[in-house]
Amino acid sequence: MMRNYELMFVVRPTLEEEATNAVVENVKKILLEQKARIVSEKNMGRRELAYEVKGFKNGSYFLITVEAEPAAVKEFDRIANINEDIIRHIVVKVD
Repeated sequence: MMRNYELMFVVRPTLEEEATNAVVENVKKILLEQKARIVSEKNMGRRELAYEVKGFKNGSYFLITVEAEPAAVKEFDRIANINEDIIRHIVVKVD
């Protein structure tokens, strides 16, 4: 069953803009391969983190709203945990 989710992730600040964009494109590609529909995406820019994460004090924030099966979100979660360039991520189910 398709549900709406908000996927927020923080990319480490040491990456060049090109590499940061590649991380975002890779996330979108994974979601699309899982038959998810991207409703909206927003680059929220570089922000300071509430506390240091993996030695970083800030990061580039991205928010992607998708309509997807739970399996697609599980795959995003798995990839985000493996990817060294994504220092934090969260998945929120939207009603």
